[in-house]
Amino acid sequence: MKIARHKKILELISKYEIATQEELAERLIDSGFLVTQATVSRDIRELSLTKISVAGGQKYTAVKTSEREMNKKLLKILKEGYLSSDKAGSIVVIKTESGMAMAVAAALDALGWREAAGTIAGDDTIFCAVRNDDDAAAIMRKLSRIALEEAEE
Repeated sequence: MKIARHKKILELISKYEIATQEELAERLIDSGFLVTQATVSRDIRELSLTKISVAGGQKYTAVKTSEREMNKKLLKILKEGYLSSDKAGSIVVIKTESGMAMAVAAALDALGWREAAGTIAGDDTIFCAVRNDDDAAAIMRKLSRIALEEAEE
């Protein structure tokens, strides 16, 4: 849910001139996210949002993070949520911690692995569509490698 909320925040601040946490919270609520001011404050800090001057006041904007930093964050999400994977036809079925499937799927999509044609997530299961058996094997290897790195730390 946090990944989807963060994505929505970035979308909202790029579309509207949002100057306050309260205004951001209202727009999130209007978009279907139940948030408190404390949650919005934490999200602003985690996203490294800053205010810039615009005609008539200020607005939130995102500070660009390096691709390397973003990949580290995405890999951390995979490490924290991934449990196992199995191949079923042209789909890699990925099991995650309960409630983590959407975050892990969003991380997979954001990483842009060429082997993954797309993902669909439930609560603890992701269906990752692949084009062929080689792509399925490659995704499963990558996920296992990431999980092993976590075990070694």
